[in-house]
Amino acid sequence: MQAPLLLAIDNGTQSVRALLFDLRGELVAKSQVALDDYRSPQPGWHEHDVDAYWQALCQACRQLWTQPGAERARLAGVAVTAQRGTVVNLDREGRPLRPAITWLDQRRTEDVPPIGPLWRAAFRVAGVAGTMRHLAGEAEINWIRAHQPEVWDATDKFLLLSGYLNWRLGGRFVDSSGSQVAYIPFDYRRRRWAGPRAWQWQALAVKPSMLPELAPPGARLGSVTAQAAFDTGIPEGLPLLAAAADKACEVIGAGCCAPHVACLSYGTTATINITSQRYIEAVRFVPPYPSALPDAYSIEQQVYRGYWMVNWFKEQFGHHEQSRALLEDVAPERLFDELASSVPPGSMGLMLQPYWTPGIRLPGREAKGAIVGFGDVHTRAHVYRAILEGLAYALREGKERIERRGGVRITELRVSGGGSQSDAAMQLTADIFGLPTARPHVYETSGLGAAIDAAVGLGLYPDFASAIDGMTRVGRVFEPVPGNRVVYERLYKDVYLRMYRRLQPMYRDIARITGYPREA
Repeated sequence: MQAPLLLAIDNGTQSVRALLFDLRGELVAKSQVALDDYRSPQPGWHEHDVDAYWQALCQACRQLWTQPGAERARLAGVAVTAQRGTVVNLDREGRPLRPAITWLDQRRTEDVPPIGPLWRAAFRVAGVAGTMRHLAGEAEINWIRAHQPEVWDATDKFLLLSGYLNWRLGGRFVDSSGSQVAYIPFDYRRRRWAGPRAWQWQALAVKPSMLPELAPPGARLGSVTAQAAFDTGIPEGLPLLAAAADKACEVIGAGCCAPHVACLSYGTTATINITSQRYIEAVRFVPPYPSALPDAYSIEQQVYRGYWMVNWFKEQFGHHEQSRALLEDVAPERLFDELASSVPPGSMGLMLQPYWTPGIRLPGREAKGAIVGFGDVHTRAHVYRAILEGLAYALREGKERIERRGGVRITELRVSGGGSQSDAAMQLTADIFGLPTARPHVYETSGLGAAIDAAVGLGLYPDFASAIDGMTRVGRVFEPVPGNRVVYERLYKDVYLRMYRRLQPMYRDIARITGYPREA
């Protein structure tokens, strides 16, 4: 018999990818369909047609079967990984009631359910009453209840995107506990729905009956239905396995299953994660997320806009490189890499603080982005490199926060996501962190993590440790350049770490004068 293949479906922010992996973690075949049905009915809103997600998945799968090596007879199972925090409202017939509200959406409401006096007192004592009210205002279900009561009244199921796709594939309302990252009543410590007396049920306008069953990563969620097989070409009856959210799958797909090896994700949101068997809050009262391993946590620090800033630069200031790429028939990324490499480490004193979108607790909600140190020598190239450096500085700060709280020193880095394909970004990351920095052997680490979950769930590997060992390995390793490291060390400690504290009062003044951002 030929060796089995695993189908991973990765529904990211920009595209849906259908990926076939073998048991060595090699990518056998791939199909990708862009997601372009996003809408912004008002500034700051970000929605996507719900059925269009499913149609893109179906198209990606149908295209996959035309690729060399995509042998359906060898399929052993399928697993879904998806963007975090995108929510779907379904009626009793399973029909979408409104477009999905994506994780990029910035709407909020002041009309939130009341929290009982005991919880209010506890939050005041802990000094987080304002944060908890802010979180309740950010919750999509609370906005829907306040502004679209007819949708809230008709909602029978409130799912994350992963739960919706698993339902369309398997016909059951069941999702992975590893995918539950959103404003929902999830107990992050125990990786299950919150207990009946938990404050989340008071603060969030959602009922237990609206939520799916939860199963741990690697568990069997069901089988591909006849209708899903007709729509996608996936064989009917194929086992459907639980994976986890895209960032969690990236971590194990990059081979980061020990706390001393950190995974940097250079995607739309830039993150640094470690896998831990211990529950650790790197920032007080901000829980770790569930891992793609069933009994572990993903300790994460993030820059919310992250490598979105790179795309922002390309759209606003990168027309020259985009035009050259068309004329010369080369990838635009190669020209942007040349742009970054034309500037010395430290960008000749140009320093960027990458808070284009503020945080909730760290940095504070008043935070804004900043670029300081301009001189007449600076060009677009310096700004571009300063963006890459600023993101790496911010993630190094997150690394040090994780180390202080977790008590384990990080000694190796793996980088995944679109930014990992840039040699310039990889080298400056190694230099700023002062650590060897490796690319995983495949680019599609999120899909590979889902395939690892499926492999263990199907018994093709006896446990997660052996599956990660057998299916992941490093590719090119970037070592820190000593001279560059000296420059970055001084800029990071003497300048970057002081920037937010020095600029914070002015950020508050800007918000007070302009009204943006609110609640600063």
